[in-house]
Amino acid sequence: MARIESLSILTTDTGKEYLAELYGKVIENVQKALVSADMKNTDLSGDPTAGTVEAKRFANATSANYGTARKAGKGSQIKAKAVTVAIDNDKEIVEEMEEKDVKLYGVDGVLDRRAANHVLRMAAELDKEFFKAADAEAVKVTVAAGATVEDELETVIQEAENTANDFVDGVPRSMMRLVTSTAYYGKIRNNLDKMSRANVDTAAEEFYAWHGVEVKSCTHLPAGCDYLLMVDGAVAQPVMASTYTAEKIPLSEATAVSLFYHFGTKVVTPDLIFKKKGAE
Repeated sequence: MARIESLSILTTDTGKEYLAELYGKVIENVQKALVSADMKNTDLSGDPTAGTVEAKRFANATSANYGTARKAGKGSQIKAKAVTVAIDNDKEIVEEMEEKDVKLYGVDGVLDRRAANHVLRMAAELDKEFFKAADAEAVKVTVAAGATVEDELETVIQEAENTANDFVDGVPRSMMRLVTSTAYYGKIRNNLDKMSRANVDTAAEEFYAWHGVEVKSCTHLPAGCDYLLMVDGAVAQPVMASTYTAEKIPLSEATAVSLFYHFGTKVVTPDLIFKKKGAE
C-alpha cells in the first residue's frame, strides 16, 4: 500500500512527515550527484537568509627579528581578505500532474519519480554554475605546442604546485582536483592504456589519480574547456532549498509538485584555479 494514499492526506501530519523525509533524501542525493560537492568552500559565515554569506582568506604569517613586537608594543596585524557571496539565483521546478496519473502511480510513487529527476536537474545546474565561475577566473597556463598529454598535465600541475603569494606558499598535490571533459578524460585514459605497466587496468573506466592528483570526468564543464585544475575550496556555492510541496491546482484535477531553491556562486581563490592558455 502506498504510504500516502490520496491527495487529501498530503495536508495531514503523516503527509508532511513523508514530504520532509523525501526532502532529506533529495538533499542527500544532490550531494552525491554533484562532481563539485566536496570541492566547495564551506568556511562561510553570515546568515544565508539575509541574502549573502562571507568567505575569509587569511594571509600567511611572517617572521620578524626577536624583540620586534616588544619594541613596537604590539604584534603584527592578521591580514584577511573577505569575499562576499550573494545568494542571487532564485530557481524553481514546478510540475503539474493530473489526477489520473496520481491514481495510476500512487502519490508517493509520483513524488519519488519526479524527485529523482528534480535532483538530477538541480545537481546539473549547480555543477554548471560552479565550473562556469571557476573557468572564468582561472589562471591561464602556457603549454608548449605539441606537448604530450603527460607533459601538458605536468606543466599545469607544477604551475599550481609552485604558487606563491601572501596566502599560499606552494600547494600539495593531495589538495588538487583535475576535472576534465569526457573527451580529455578519454585522452588520458588512452595514454595510460599505451603504457606497459602492471598497475594500469585497461578494462577499468576510472583511474582516480594522475601523478598524485585526483581526476574526475565531468559533463558540466563550459564548452571548449578540456579541464580545470583546482584546489579544494576555490569556489563557494551556498545553497538553500525549500521542502517539497504538493497542492491541488484550482479548478482542475491537476496537482502541482514544486521545489524552490536559491544559490550563489563565487570564486574565493582565483589564484588556485588553472587551465591551459587558449582554452576559452
